[in-house]
Amino acid sequence: MKKILYLTDLYYKAKGRNYYEEDIYITGKLKDHFDVVLCNPKNSESYEKDVDLIVFRNTGGVSGFKHIYNSFVERVKTNELKTFNEFTGKADMCGKQYLLDLTLEHYPVIPTIDNINNINLLPKVENYVIKPKDGADSIGLEFLNKNELLERNLIDSNPLIQPAINFKYEVSFYFINDKLEYALYAPNKEERWKLEKYNYNEQDIEFAKKFIKWNGIKNGIQRVDACRTQEGELLLVELEDLNPYLSVLELDEETRDKFIKDLINAFNNII
Repeated sequence: MKKILYLTDLYYKAKGRNYYEEDIYITGKLKDHFDVVLCNPKNSESYEKDVDLIVFRNTGGVSGFKHIYNSFVERVKTNELKTFNEFTGKADMCGKQYLLDLTLEHYPVIPTIDNINNINLLPKVENYVIKPKDGADSIGLEFLNKNELLERNLIDSNPLIQPAINFKYEVSFYFINDKLEYALYAPNKEERWKLEKYNYNEQDIEFAKKFIKWNGIKNGIQRVDACRTQEGELLLVELEDLNPYLSVLELDEETRDKFIKDLINAFNNII
């Protein structure tokens, strides 16, 4: 059997999600097809050259171990290690700069700036959202009105600034490579991770694939997170291209089995 090094943090605490349950389920399915070793990314170096594929999964926000993560990515490139996801992404893999880039490129994304002097480029709203460029899992996220925003010294911290959108719901589209596997949404926007199956239409697919095409990852799982505005428009919230949580255990059996099958095929195609 081919060997897989599956990187995860089984003890990472995430609001509304149990990472370890998802990873134990997935690796339980993979073990019938591969020799699987689970490892925390902080301890992976000594194993990396002895496996056929490294799978980077639920490790939590890498800002918590940035130096270790950067060293890992450098070894991947220097030693030409096979990884899933491959480290060519332009989205969350590199921080949140892409939200600024996509705004300037007029993609359907929540308008984003990083300079308080450009606030007139955002729509006029009662409240704004600020968050760090290297953030994850809502770490450092704050809601401020315009006066509070202007009173802050944001030049030094240089956070992302967005309008607070009064959306109907959030929806996520899950891809393996460039294939849409399933979509889930949170009917109650106060409960982000209480998800249900989302029946997408052709317009939804076109929206999600626009960002998958822009990012250009050939091998990996991506999650396109969006919000539905009160006017019915979809706007990108985040493009998770590093280690997106998959909510696999929330899926119906048929969808889950199909996803696992496609994941195994994707691994075999790389190896």
